[in-house]
Amino acid sequence: MKKNTAINSGWNWPALLGWLVFAALLFGLDQWTKDWVQHQMIVGDSRKITDFFNLVVAYNSGAAFSFLADAGGWQKPLFAGLALVVSCVICILIARKSQEKLLCLGLSLVMSGALANAYDRLTIGVVVDFLDFHLAGYHWPAFNVADICICVGAFIVVLVEFFFSKK
Repeated sequence: MKKNTAINSGWNWPALLGWLVFAALLFGLDQWTKDWVQHQMIVGDSRKITDFFNLVVAYNSGAAFSFLADAGGWQKPLFAGLALVVSCVICILIARKSQEKLLCLGLSLVMSGALANAYDRLTIGVVVDFLDFHLAGYHWPAFNVADICICVGAFIVVLVEFFFSKK
């Protein structure tokens, strides 16, 4: 009996599994840091770490920069669903492009961050942010490990596509 090679061609399942484990570790790190800070502080608290960095506990019901935070709640399942769809697409891309290690790194970073924030939205209804950078009275919106993963991952994907893509 002949295997259907059209379905299996170009898919590297072991590589996908490796990248999923990496993403799961980052997901765990994000959840652990959020849990840790919530056990150390309460919402609204701020602890000065340096002259430009504080730990805070802030709940964000919206997206980046609190986009749609006051939209009434419909945005939570939308953002969580979007993260799940994007993660499925990312899995397909990683399985098909496993030989492009830098691209897979960026994609797995984005996936880990998207799923970690989606988990927050689905379990507690908000995303926990706690890293607060500021300078001369100006504060960058608080963020978390998942947000770092998303931003760094997106940067890597763009970098790969613009400078390393073989077209």
